[in-house]
Amino acid sequence: MSSPARTIALIGIDGSGKTTQARLLAAALAGAGQPAVYRQNAGGRAWFSRRAARWGRGDAEGLFGRRGMLVIESLLRWLAIARTLLRRAVRRDVAVMDRYAFCQFASLRAHGAGAAAERRARLAYRLFPRPDVTFLLAVDPAVARERIDRRGTDQESMEYLTAADRAYRSLPEFADFVVIDANGSPERVHAAISARLAAVPPVQRRVRVGTLVLAGVPVVAGAAVIGWQVAESF
Repeated sequence: MSSPARTIALIGIDGSGKTTQARLLAAALAGAGQPAVYRQNAGGRAWFSRRAARWGRGDAEGLFGRRGMLVIESLLRWLAIARTLLRRAVRRDVAVMDRYAFCQFASLRAHGAGAAAERRARLAYRLFPRPDVTFLLAVDPAVARERIDRRGTDQESMEYLTAADRAYRSLPEFADFVVIDANGSPERVHAAISARLAAVPPVQRRVRVGTLVLAGVPVVAGAAVIGWQVAESF
């Protein structure tokens, strides 16, 4: 198995199998001799929710409030993606990314954030290039809920999962996603992703020294925009 893409993103609602499929794909590519690595671009919501449950605060929003958690999630995901892309530029590997900027835009929509919040997030995240290919793992919210309950590490309501599904499909980038039916077994979904990946046209990119020299510019700009969002959110 080989990949013509250098940056691959897997996105979708909670319970769609993003982490499982990203790990499977990275392992398959590495097994075929490609320098593929799994990279997680999480926003920290699940981690904070587990801590909140231990402290009797319900979930992450119980700790920080809805708007506060969205700001924190936006910041942490931004930093995670920046780290992933810088590592890819330096090591010249194939980055198989578990979540990307689109996940944050969908999260903002699903949690009822206003249009201004999404505009600010897009302004910060626009500093990142689009992945060579983005797989949207489409799953029935009921199937996703069953998977979440089975893993037993967190909880999501059917209302939110349905809203998140609608949010992904409403994004302006939706037409560019490669939609994968993720309702089946991990093996079946992995086979579908592998087949679609093989059909992706070759991507030619060179890592330039100037890109690394200017790496600090996006960090400063992104931090400024997110800082503005923090100031307006509390």
